[in-house]
Amino acid sequence: MFLRFANITARIAGRPWTFFLCVAVVLAWAVTGPLFGFSATWQLIINTGTTIVTFLMVFLIQNTQNRDGAAVQAKLDELLHAVRNADERFIGIERLSDKELAVILEKVEARAIVIKGEGPPVVATRAQDRKRSAAAKRSHRGAGAKNGRKAAGA
Repeated sequence: MFLRFANITARIAGRPWTFFLCVAVVLAWAVTGPLFGFSATWQLIINTGTTIVTFLMVFLIQNTQNRDGAAVQAKLDELLHAVRNADERFIGIERLSDKELAVILEKVEARAIVIKGEGPPVVATRAQDRKRSAAAKRSHRGAGAKNGRKAAGA
């Protein structure tokens, strides 16, 4: 029941006419100021009303954001499963601590620098990492053999 109420309220609160209705209420309150002599009661009405609305909206907005975030994570996890060369180690990392996420980010950025050099980070998949590592080993072995022949021939 709360979920349905939160969805309906979030949809209504996000509409332009809701904003204009709120502006109209504030303008009506401001216009009535001289009628009530800008009294403490007159001020208390708008302060209390806006405080209550803000307090309740915080919880509705948080509920909506939590569900949206969970849905986005589920979609991203599904994409990681579906893409053949995707690094599935990233599934569920949103549940890690800030320190654990910082370590992963450092590794991804270091890998990006190796892949691309300077410039914006580029993330490689496990398959790309294995391919690059194998190529580096072959290149290193080939360079060692060439150097050995040169030394023998000298």
